[in-house]
Amino acid sequence: MTISQILRHKDGNIFKINTQQSIAEASALLTGKGIGALLVEGNNASIVGILSERDIVRGMPPHGADLHDVRVSELMTTNIVSCSPEDTVLEAMAMMTDRRIRHLPVYEDGNLIGLISLGDLVKSRIAEVQEEAEAMRSYINS
Repeated sequence: MTISQILRHKDGNIFKINTQQSIAEASALLTGKGIGALLVEGNNASIVGILSERDIVRGMPPHGADLHDVRVSELMTTNIVSCSPEDTVLEAMAMMTDRRIRHLPVYEDGNLIGLISLGDLVKSRIAEVQEEAEAMRSYINS
């Protein structure tokens, strides 16, 4: 299965936040949308980072009670790893596992077309294994 197949089953929403917005705003968006990461846009609307729940938790010790007022740019991850729609689920899972990340922006011809999570990949892999098992059962019973 490829990443493009996973994107077909997603709602297509890509949630973003600006580098200058606060962690309080980012947290409200993450919580309100029930998601684990936001893509971060720079001044020219290009993607310059990703902000995950993990980034926010890591920002707690140095900022303490002032964390709400910290700008997204201070906590975001700037070394963005991405994939293409032609990549397979297993390739994307390997990228995420090797780099210990949970979200991958998906680019096609330099354009952002989606964002996938490790949960999306696991869900698709489980469905694939269940289909294979059912096919095997049907073959054995025929």
